[in-house]
Amino acid sequence: MLELLWLIPAMPFAGFLVLATAGKKLSRTGAAVIGAGSAGVSALISLIVAFSFISSPPAGNSYSQVLWEWVNTGGLSLSISFYLDALSVIMVLVVSVVGFLIHLYSTGFMARDDGYSRFFSYMNLFVGSMLTLVLAGNLLLLFLGWEGVGLCSYLLIGFWYRETQNGYAALKAFIVTRIGDTAMAIGLFLLFYNLGTLDIQQAMGLAKANWPVGSGIAIAAAALLLGGALGKSAQLPLQTWLPDAMAGPTPVSALIHAATMVTAGVYLIARTHVLFTLAPPVQSAVAIIGAATLLVAGFSALAQHDIKRVLAYSTISQIGYMFLALGVGAWSAAIFHFMTHAFFKALLFLGAGVVIQGLNEEHDMFRMGGLRKEMPATFWSFLIGAASLSALPLVTAGFYSKDLVLWDVWSSRTGGNWLWAAGLLGALLTSIYSFRMVFLTFYGEKKTPVTRTPGPVMLIPVIALAALSAVGGFVEIPGTMGNVPLFSGFLETALPKMVFSGVPESELISQIIAAILSVGGIYVAYFFWLALPEYARDFTKHPAGSALHRFLFSGWGFDWLYARLFVRPYVWAARVNKRDVIDLFYSGIALINRLSHYALSATQTGKVRWYVMVLGFGAFITITIVVFT
Repeated sequence: MLELLWLIPAMPFAGFLVLATAGKKLSRTGAAVIGAGSAGVSALISLIVAFSFISSPPAGNSYSQVLWEWVNTGGLSLSISFYLDALSVIMVLVVSVVGFLIHLYSTGFMARDDGYSRFFSYMNLFVGSMLTLVLAGNLLLLFLGWEGVGLCSYLLIGFWYRETQNGYAALKAFIVTRIGDTAMAIGLFLLFYNLGTLDIQQAMGLAKANWPVGSGIAIAAAALLLGGALGKSAQLPLQTWLPDAMAGPTPVSALIHAATMVTAGVYLIARTHVLFTLAPPVQSAVAIIGAATLLVAGFSALAQHDIKRVLAYSTISQIGYMFLALGVGAWSAAIFHFMTHAFFKALLFLGAGVVIQGLNEEHDMFRMGGLRKEMPATFWSFLIGAASLSALPLVTAGFYSKDLVLWDVWSSRTGGNWLWAAGLLGALLTSIYSFRMVFLTFYGEKKTPVTRTPGPVMLIPVIALAALSAVGGFVEIPGTMGNVPLFSGFLETALPKMVFSGVPESELISQIIAAILSVGGIYVAYFFWLALPEYARDFTKHPAGSALHRFLFSGWGFDWLYARLFVRPYVWAARVNKRDVIDLFYSGIALINRLSHYALSATQTGKVRWYVMVLGFGAFITITIVVFT
């Protein structure tokens, strides 16, 4: 069944082609069948291929499929080829299955939208590009998928382009991620120049054989690839585009900006882990950036009013956990948290979409409230998602993945107390903002009436993701609870096993502390936003509290800073250069010619006496020069 691999990205691409060429002629039902159906067929084939791979592993625990030769010039030989191993199996399953559930949800959520078929064509193109990215056998094909998801991000964030702010949000996402993509492209040139190949497995093998640990070339290449990962995964300092990306439809937020695209940087680092192990300073930078990002975004989430912006900052923070794990060599833990995060964050976005649509496009949590009785299915599903995001002990998938990340950070040779403490503080913040969101949205007094209830086509994906958010973590049971490492054991065929330096017995201590912080954060949220909300209101009314709230609400002022450092100077230069500075040189030449023409024309008066006088004066000057020189 592994030979069906090429059909996994081909089906969404086929759906895109049909919708792009004939979408206007299709009924809404036809567009939904093609859009969601192609994603569903891709997910089904993914499950078949994954089952075949797991039940009958191929030789070397990997499978390569070459479709045709793509490029063969100047020593560069590349094919359209796919590579399947344990890492890409996990990625493909998450992208295709979660992608299908979001497509199914979208058939109901977008039912009244004028751009119905256009929406599904963009969504299909995104899924196809993302699947190409994670299956690519060479870095150039990976980069093609990488740029494809960037294009789709622009198209989908600005889907409702008639509103100016949506267009600005799309441009912001496109431009900020291009910064990272430029670094990544330079990194690919550097790898090809020094290794002579862009085939991922060959390049990693050659790098390991020829570059010593700490090699300058390895450090440069890893740093450039990290730049690409920071942009796509919205990590410091390129995180500012993601909160504004919530301007797109909610299914877009669930698919692109929670479950798949923003984790492309995590996949890139994991796939090229050999480079990062050869560049210890860069790998350490990955951990530090991840720790800083998860705290910055976690604090920012505490101050948001828009339910989708809370989830956006939460996404930035949780990807910070994945970077933290990658930076200490906990490769399997990072991918495990990627998987569980895809489940509960997609669930939370879809649940938020149900609430927003039900309240006639209301986004402000402080104008919600009292919805748990009117939307019981959405409430319980959202509660499961928030509990999993908060790593509620024992009963949620998020507990098992986040616990593994924290334990690996503590026990890794390249980890440490400060990184572990940052992860714990992030866990506390996560619980607080997650249940602040739950209490403000579903508890208290009802402030906005419900005008629309979700149909089965929207509730089925929500319930399915809720189930995955509850049980998805049982594939990796920690040593203190029976030690069933199915997930990490499976990934060991593709990613190196982490080198531990901690004491195994201390894992239980780490789990207990994390559990206390998780439950404690829930209580803090209950106290300040449900039991005694006047305390939170009084804090924000105090001058110091108000200033802090504004600072966190603005995302620590990064947009303000970047506007003054980069945006305003660029706009000023553009205005100065409105007619193009380069053209001034050529415009000056033209002006000199025109002035010369006017001056010479003025001498042509038609009066003979003036001509004779000028001729005589010229002759006098000529004779004088000849005589005296």
